[in-house]
Amino acid sequence: MLKLVGGTGFDAAPPRVAIIIPARFASTRFPGKPLAPLRGADGAAKTLVQRSWEAACLVGGVAEIWIATDDLRIANESRQFGARVVQTPSSCRNGTERCWSAVCEAGIDADIIVNLQGDSPLTPPLAIELMIDTLRSEPRLSVVTPMIHCSALQLDRLTSEARLGRVGGTTVVFDANWNALYFSKRVIPHVPERCQDAPVYLHLGAYAFRRDALAFYADAPPSSLELMEGLEQLRFLHQGIPVRMVEVPCPPGGMWEVNNPSDIVLVEAALAERHLA
Repeated sequence: MLKLVGGTGFDAAPPRVAIIIPARFASTRFPGKPLAPLRGADGAAKTLVQRSWEAACLVGGVAEIWIATDDLRIANESRQFGARVVQTPSSCRNGTERCWSAVCEAGIDADIIVNLQGDSPLTPPLAIELMIDTLRSEPRLSVVTPMIHCSALQLDRLTSEARLGRVGGTTVVFDANWNALYFSKRVIPHVPERCQDAPVYLHLGAYAFRRDALAFYADAPPSSLELMEGLEQLRFLHQGIPVRMVEVPCPPGGMWEVNNPSDIVLVEAALAERHLA
């Protein structure tokens, strides 16, 4: 079982933070996704992996940012726009395993590792900073991840995508202590018709881990629910490790991930509304 070690001394140095962006070419739903071009507010196109890296660069208090990939095309593109790149094995089963591989391969000595998934360029800096601050202030926590309360528009989008047999996003339910109970690619909980202000929360594609929690995850086998849902974070719940949820306000333009090619138009509209070039 994971044993957490939290500093309590007043003279302890602040934890060192690294952001790792896992990016793979062989996406089942959208092959080559990290290299897909997205146009910003000025009409200029940048690849999805570059926009994810630029989102990471806006986060304060971070010592280093890496892109972790097993693909030479993504590595070359990332180096061209100035990112630090670490080559990781193709055997990594998900982004969290790839993050631990990157820590080992690059010798990253951070105390807190942030996994900013490469299909979430709209993740606001506040979400990542809030995760980091939560781990810093609560030494017994080991995993934190953000969510937003779905607007009526976002909920309609999720249910419409589900009817078409596509995944529009991941939802989460949590307990009174804000610890996750379950994540699903289906809309949870069940929302009755004519329900006003449904308690549906969209999980954002980012995690903050303590180093020992990330190492523990990499050594643990995948759970059956993780494999069925295709959601890596369910491995922590299966192992009895709490995953703390933090709520952030929905940013302008909404919060959309690039799960399918059709999501690009939504992300581009949000980039325009936020005036991001």
